[in-house]
Amino acid sequence: MHQDVRKRFTWLESRAVLEPYASNEKIMRVRLLGLCILVAGLIAMATAHATPLGLPPVPIPADNPQTAEKVRLGEKLFNDMRFSATGTVSCATCHDAARAFTDSPPPTSVGINGLTGTRNAPTVVNAAYLARQFWDGRSPDLEDQALHPFVNPIEMGLKNHDPILKIVRTDSEYKESFKTVFNKSGEQITMREVIQAIASFERAVVSGDSPFDRWRYGGDQTAMTPAQIRGFQVFIGQGRCISCHIVEQTQALFTDSRFHNIGIGINAIQQDVARLTSEFLKAKAQGADVDLAVLSDKKTSELGRFAVTNELNMIGAFKTPTLRNVAVTAPYMHDGSLKTLTDVVIHYNSGGVDPKTGRANDYLSGGIRPLMLNQQQISDLVTFMEALTSPEYEKGSKAVKDKEKLSYE
Repeated sequence: MHQDVRKRFTWLESRAVLEPYASNEKIMRVRLLGLCILVAGLIAMATAHATPLGLPPVPIPADNPQTAEKVRLGEKLFNDMRFSATGTVSCATCHDAARAFTDSPPPTSVGINGLTGTRNAPTVVNAAYLARQFWDGRSPDLEDQALHPFVNPIEMGLKNHDPILKIVRTDSEYKESFKTVFNKSGEQITMREVIQAIASFERAVVSGDSPFDRWRYGGDQTAMTPAQIRGFQVFIGQGRCISCHIVEQTQALFTDSRFHNIGIGINAIQQDVARLTSEFLKAKAQGADVDLAVLSDKKTSELGRFAVTNELNMIGAFKTPTLRNVAVTAPYMHDGSLKTLTDVVIHYNSGGVDPKTGRANDYLSGGIRPLMLNQQQISDLVTFMEALTSPEYEKGSKAVKDKEKLSYE
């Protein structure tokens, strides 16, 4: 199914681009059709319980089972701009299927009225496997996560969820869909049903079958290049990447679902940590909205997981992201501060040291220390991470790779 979806998507794009005198409008229409095929293929695989090579079965909560109708409803909700205060922003604005469900390349996401937050948009692809959502893990599941962007004043800007409920209770298509999926109508439809549908769609967005998967789990010894194979040896050896980006015998999520301070962002506020933590705890005790605080104030954002748990050992700690499709989701880290995968590896190679001060922050996680990789190892490691791109996102991977190459020439 992966290969079939990719072929149809690629053929449509090529036909539009190569056709003589094709208008930009026609090209965009054909590309949109291609994206629809891509998403439809992902939905079909997920609702048919097909598991891409390299991934375990998607965990499905008992109180929100997957159905094709629910996933389609969730996709419609996910793309509905009417759910923002300005009618210009949807979930898909920051999680665009054409960009591997991110908003790459901006460092941090842009919401209503051009407002900019403090966090880089993580991909929705394979988010179904994550133990917690958001960079600081403040939501326990996809359902809870879906509630917050609607009412965040920087993201979608609604005062409350009432406008959403008004739309889904009165729009004829939504009325029919909610009746079919949940057997509910009118005021019986609540935000519970809305977020369950969105979460179901997001659980359908899974992607494996990368060159690495075909090499390690599919027995195809030609699926990766010699440089990528060398890079994997660095990954599991001297680079120690595997400590946090887990690879198992039968599957690879490339994350430990834990939180680590790796010296990004926190380095800039080292002198203010004591004051910031004290002020934040006081404000939180008085009822401050954590979601608003971390997205509206840059310094507060750098407190990381601490803002959720109040634990000092979580200061500056952020969730380990998956590395799947990482080559198409630049820039990197919670704040989008590293532009390329080479920049990322160089940062880890330095042991998380602040390049401006030459020192590491006081709360750096214990496993972060200099790797002593040479230039060949760095190059091979980057090349290996490019082998984690699934077929449906390979075109984006090539574009990012070409851009990175030019930036270092």
